[in-house]
Amino acid sequence: MKKSKNSSDLHGIGRRKKSVARVWLKPGKGKILVNDLEHKKYFDTDLSRTRVEFPLQLTSMNSKYDAVVNVCGGGMIGQSTAVSLGISRALLTVDENLKKILRQNGLLTVDSRVKERKKYGQKGARAKFQFVKR
Repeated sequence: MKKSKNSSDLHGIGRRKKSVARVWLKPGKGKILVNDLEHKKYFDTDLSRTRVEFPLQLTSMNSKYDAVVNVCGGGMIGQSTAVSLGISRALLTVDENLKKILRQNGLLTVDSRVKERKKYGQKGARAKFQFVKR
């Protein structure tokens, strides 16, 4: 991440599973636009919506910045986690002192778990075909 005083450089990238979220923070009133839609319309569950809002509410920056997000890949839960991580990283470019608060709440920890690949000669990643003795 680049540190800069220019407001157009308040940028963060978040990833989760196959989802990638690019986040830009701009001075505003707390709107979060995800792929040109308001985040409450884009994300269908309350858990996803609160996960996206949490970094801004925790740092009490929700009335100071608007977030413009471009997210692609994966499902809704993975996308909401990627957006949350992207917003948290963008907030670090605003103020480095927020790192302790964000770290304590697990917002800077990357969840690196991904789906395990299917193996040849097996039914799935771990599941095998049923063994027939006779």
